[in-house]
Amino acid sequence: MVQNNAWNNPAGQTINVTPTGFSITQMNGSAPTNGAPLGYPSIFEGVHYGTSSTGTNLPIQLGQINSATTSIDYNYVPTGTWNASYDIWLDSTYTTTGVNDQEIMIWFNHQGPIQPVGAPVGTTTINGKTFTVWDGSNGQNNVMSYVASQPIEVWTFDAMDFIDHTATMEPITDSWYLTSIQAGFEPWSGGVGLGVDSFSATVN
Repeated sequence: MVQNNAWNNPAGQTINVTPTGFSITQMNGSAPTNGAPLGYPSIFEGVHYGTSSTGTNLPIQLGQINSATTSIDYNYVPTGTWNASYDIWLDSTYTTTGVNDQEIMIWFNHQGPIQPVGAPVGTTTINGKTFTVWDGSNGQNNVMSYVASQPIEVWTFDAMDFIDHTATMEPITDSWYLTSIQAGFEPWSGGVGLGVDSFSATVN
């Protein structure tokens, strides 16, 4: 399921949806780099604010998950201010609407003077890749962010590795629910040409 998700961009943005992903074709306006981005054009598996991807088995309790394998192929551009990030959403109760309790962000790449919400709390290596870990809150939910030390363009990994690591620092238990796995971009300015060439997520 692809969403334009220009939630903070009154000037608007346009994306081109493909059979396997999307690309940003127009980005109007800009946002201060010390605040929220213009939006989060993205593709997702699961349930997000009442919208479900086709055939999804989410939400599902973490204790029932053996693996959550996901693959991404990003396309980057050298202009603008943006990040390329995964959003993994968790909630302490079964819900298909509203804001979830826990957001896990994985910054695959970023450009410009931007940083995650909160403060850095350490580093970790997951599936051979090193990340700086940030912990914070956006006023609505807890946010744990993983910023890659080197840009990642193509990767297949188990989202449970990030959930398990986050659970060592946040009050997440096996009774919590995975509601969605998302991949896209947070633009503050520019970013035309950014795209997701392919995305998949399978939760077993």
